[in-house]
Amino acid sequence: MSRKRSSRGTENVLLDLGFDDAEELSAKTLLAVKLNELIEKRGLNQTEAAGITGMTQPKISQVRRYKLQNISLERLMQALVSLDQEVEIVVRPASRAHGAGITVAA
Repeated sequence: MSRKRSSRGTENVLLDLGFDDAEELSAKTLLAVKLNELIEKRGLNQTEAAGITGMTQPKISQVRRYKLQNISLERLMQALVSLDQEVEIVVRPASRAHGAGITVAA
């Protein structure tokens, strides 16, 4: 996770701060927000969430604290599926206004 200088503001604050992996970090964060909402809604502790998702308790702890550098997008999606969520990936041509990139809607 290294930074680049950007002079023009965008809709992605991580990109504005110069993170090379800003789109991936944004996607991971949105998936983690949804995962954390589900854990809270179900009243699960970290050990219970780990058992259901197949993640380790330390990984759940990382997700709960949004420390997502060592957790893949795929792993977060699998955890959501294990909590009875449907995860949809859509690939389509990029629009001229927004260009190519990764978008997550949760």
